[in-house]
Amino acid sequence: MDVQVWIDFFKQNWLVFVIALVALLLIVNLVKTVVKWGLILVIVAFLVIYSGISLKDLGQVASTLTTQTTDAVKSEAIKMMTTEAKEAKFTNNPDGSYVIKSPNLEVTGKPDSDKVKVTFRDVSLGEWSRSDALNAFIQEAKRNSK
Repeated sequence: MDVQVWIDFFKQNWLVFVIALVALLLIVNLVKTVVKWGLILVIVAFLVIYSGISLKDLGQVASTLTTQTTDAVKSEAIKMMTTEAKEAKFTNNPDGSYVIKSPNLEVTGKPDSDKVKVTFRDVSLGEWSRSDALNAFIQEAKRNSK
């Protein structure tokens, strides 16, 4: 969604939005019943329909934001792997799995698996396939633990 399109839309239709805002404020201040919320919903629905926003559009925006945020956090975690590799400690668990801990990262996995669980600053980032950066982090942690 282009920001300039939205700016132009609001410039062209500012009066409709001002009238709707005034109506909402009057309803909230004057009407004290369930009818108030019904009228508010009608006005908001009118604005959404009038502006051409659909639930599909809102879903696409939410999906795009989620993807961008996830990618940014993953990128930050990968950068942190390279900077904290020297501090990472490798621990073998009795069940054959391993845990690698550094100040901001925790990686858990099994030696025969291509997937590892990554936790960045105590927030789980889910399962990742072992990439070159992850493999380098694991190898450096093993060297640090010897």
